[in-house]
Amino acid sequence: MVSVMTLIWALNFIFAKIALRSFPPLLLGPLRAATAAVLLAPVYAWARLRQKTEETWTLRDVVVLSVLGVFGITLNQVFFVLGMKSTSVAHAALVIATTPLQVMLLAAMRGQERITPRKVGGMAVAIGGIAVLNLGPGRDLHGATLGGDLFVLMGSLCFSLYTVFGKEVCGRHDVIKVNAIGYAAGALAGAPLLAQQAMRFDFAAVPGAGWWALAYMALLSSVVCYLIFYYALNHLPASRVAVFSYLQPVIASVAGLAILSEPITGAVAAGGLLVLSGVWITGRG
Repeated sequence: MVSVMTLIWALNFIFAKIALRSFPPLLLGPLRAATAAVLLAPVYAWARLRQKTEETWTLRDVVVLSVLGVFGITLNQVFFVLGMKSTSVAHAALVIATTPLQVMLLAAMRGQERITPRKVGGMAVAIGGIAVLNLGPGRDLHGATLGGDLFVLMGSLCFSLYTVFGKEVCGRHDVIKVNAIGYAAGALAGAPLLAQQAMRFDFAAVPGAGWWALAYMALLSSVVCYLIFYYALNHLPASRVAVFSYLQPVIASVAGLAILSEPITGAVAAGGLLVLSGVWITGRG
């Protein structure tokens, strides 16, 4: 199941590129969030039916989840598609690979984790890899831009905030319900932007490939993968689940070459090796 999850998330970069051929990014982001929220509704209802004891939700829990939903769902997905519009699959996948480093830094600021010299060294290596990606030759010629990478990084940071600050709520409540409420709040927050973009967009002109790409991003990447992820964390050590994340940039880069003809340049290979090495060193620290 974790292997399937890794494959789905890696190919999500490809499907985002395909969806952006049909939808503008400011429409695609909130539309994906809203679609995922609708799809999570029956999953949430199923979770309530199988619940044996009634959960106690405080007003603070709901407010925290709602605010986090704006960051982890709405802003995360809007920034992600804005970035994918202006960067390559390989660049985006490697920038996303730095998410564990961002989570670690935020967790340290919250007192949830301790920074060690080895972790600092790993972060330095990963940052060096990002620098190689963006300073290497031929970046713009292959569809990657610094602005696009920065948008993807901002989306990753929003998800990191959702992960760290939602930890306390997740510890007290069922993860399916937490994600369903987070997606609902995120969808509501993105509703004004969705409505504004939808008013001047011709949905009838969207080809089948565009709708299938949106369905993939909403159903598989946003719903199925989250359920697999949390199920896996309950049955495998977190470190074992994390190992699979190193495969995502590799799979995404190869898929980008095969499907979208995006080349794997020397800068991408060198930068990718540094990024993944840095993330691995940090995880071992």
